[in-house]
Amino acid sequence: MTKIKVLGGDQLKQRCSWAQENEKMKLYHDTIWGIPLYDDQRLFRKLSLDINQAGLSWQTILNKEDHFDEAFDEFNLKKVAAYDEKKVEELLTNPGIIRNRRKIEATIHNAQKVIEIQKEFGSFSDYLWAFNQHKVLKNAYTDQTEVPTTNDLSDTITKDLKRIGFKFVGSTIIYAFLEAVGIINDHVTTCFRYEEIQ
Repeated sequence: MTKIKVLGGDQLKQRCSWAQENEKMKLYHDTIWGIPLYDDQRLFRKLSLDINQAGLSWQTILNKEDHFDEAFDEFNLKKVAAYDEKKVEELLTNPGIIRNRRKIEATIHNAQKVIEIQKEFGSFSDYLWAFNQHKVLKNAYTDQTEVPTTNDLSDTITKDLKRIGFKFVGSTIIYAFLEAVGIINDHVTTCFRYEEIQ
């Protein structure tokens, strides 16, 4: 665990050990990671970034997230779903993002699938949160080494996403996604965010 000095106070607080690399990672941990998210566009954005992270570090994606937002029209579902081959070729020449054809094509395809889910379930958010009865799965790990990379929930959601036709999704990617969007609370119990996030 890393102790941090909270601005405006003298109390030292602890955060998850993975968040100690640099200030950008700390800020992401403290203000974004694990907060329950219900906005469809932001959920799609996070899923797309997690797919692009596959085989890379999250730090790499954090460093490129502004470029991703610009390149993918802020992850506007309708715009991304309508991308054609010309747009794919344009994205493949963009040095600010991960230039991987399979990941780019998966992002476009998955936008189309999210729109299908919205039509059937009302929202992508309702679809995802329903897998755990619209509740946060609050784990109680005391050390980062205890945190798994998959669980039954990520397995189940991955299986259903594949049934629907999503591309480039696996249980490890989906588990990381569920942690990030707050469906799973995997802040360790000694982290100051563990109790703050409900």
